[in-house]
Amino acid sequence: GAHGLPLIGTGDWNDGMNAVGVAGRGESSWLGWFLLAAIAALAPVAEQRGDGERARRWRDHADTLRQALAQAWDGAWYRRGYYDDGTPLGSAQNDECRIDTIAQSWSVMAGADDPATIDRERATQAMASVDRLLVDHADQVAKLFTPPFDGGPQNPGYIKGYPPGVRENGGQYTHGAIWSIFAWAGLGDGDRAGDLFSLLNPIHHSASAEAVQRYKVEPYVVCADVYAEPPHVGRGGWTWYTGSAAWLYRAGL
Repeated sequence: GAHGLPLIGTGDWNDGMNAVGVAGRGESSWLGWFLLAAIAALAPVAEQRGDGERARRWRDHADTLRQALAQAWDGAWYRRGYYDDGTPLGSAQNDECRIDTIAQSWSVMAGADDPATIDRERATQAMASVDRLLVDHADQVAKLFTPPFDGGPQNPGYIKGYPPGVRENGGQYTHGAIWSIFAWAGLGDGDRAGDLFSLLNPIHHSASAEAVQRYKVEPYVVCADVYAEPPHVGRGGWTWYTGSAAWLYRAGL
């Protein structure tokens, strides 16, 4: 795309953002971080198969992509991407979806195979922004992004059809929230990684009768989502549905 980032098309990890790049010009910084991780994992496989030229081409692209991702820095966190018309997504200048957690966590996870490639100063600042703006420690909710989409002028896609604070629309979408545990561990902050693991652990949502009445779902299952806006803050959403359990298990290990 125009900013050197991968095109988002009709959705990346967050398929609810299916209108961000529907015209073929929208971009995703998260997809850029994910592509770096994929190249780091697969380039050695190409070399093992005797295809050194392919591995070299991939790594050259990775170097260029890192420069583009550096330009997605928004001052205290990374932007999530850009709409078709070039309007930033996940930026401090946005009224809705000002900060999105997965663009921050993957700025660390993309360097898991080569920590020297992580901009630790920015990644640390980005994750501090996640902790400050997205993690509600009192109510035990780690939001995917904030504020939710509601009445703003931008149309990110069907995600805007969910009520504010429900599922991907600014709720805790647990799959994405868990990646922050990996990011804190990657930065060497075991205390924050452990605290977030405890916050996301469903058994801790049933520590009292009051908590059970608020959470309302099985405390032995990882929820796909937890609601984050009044009057349903802390209420569990879909269970027995999500790959989040596998991610949380890996995070615990």
